[in-house]
Amino acid sequence: MPDPKFCQVCATPLEWIALNEDGGPKSRLRCPNCGHTHWNNPTPVLAAIIEYRGQVLLARNAAWTNSKMYALITGFMEAGETPKEGIAREIKEETNLDATELNLVGVYDFQRMNQIIIAYHAVADGEVSLSPELVDYRLYDLPNLRCWPAGTGYALADWLRTRGIEPQFVDWPKPAAALAVPATSDTPAA
Repeated sequence: MPDPKFCQVCATPLEWIALNEDGGPKSRLRCPNCGHTHWNNPTPVLAAIIEYRGQVLLARNAAWTNSKMYALITGFMEAGETPKEGIAREIKEETNLDATELNLVGVYDFQRMNQIIIAYHAVADGEVSLSPELVDYRLYDLPNLRCWPAGTGYALADWLRTRGIEPQFVDWPKPAAALAVPATSDTPAA
């Protein structure tokens, strides 16, 4: 996300201004008029490794028009909800599935997008019905899953290790959508 250009308090153009903070001088976007600081803190993103009837569900985002990549269900945490409530909501909104079990896998940095990913393993059931944000889904047996070397791919790898499976990573250069993994006819998993 690009840096804001104007103060959200008084609409004055922001400037890079260095001030002393707890750790010493720090340059941040600040308002020269009212002193407001744009902190640019990471955004919490929730992710789900959805176990559905013994397999893992991965989905393809509608925005990925030139890609055959499949990924975990992810979404932004909303105000007033816990991470667990948020990922249960995202699973329901995106797949129509009901999470019957949610367990924290871990917290992962995704600095390229200025995000912190809070990843859960979810056991879910119901009938899959995708939201308009998703165009397809696939179900994978655990040994056929391939992890991706970024963001949620590390969460999937950590979870596979808890199941006694040493994760295999796909080998590709920095992807356009690092939250996802390519799936081709040669690649049995995502």
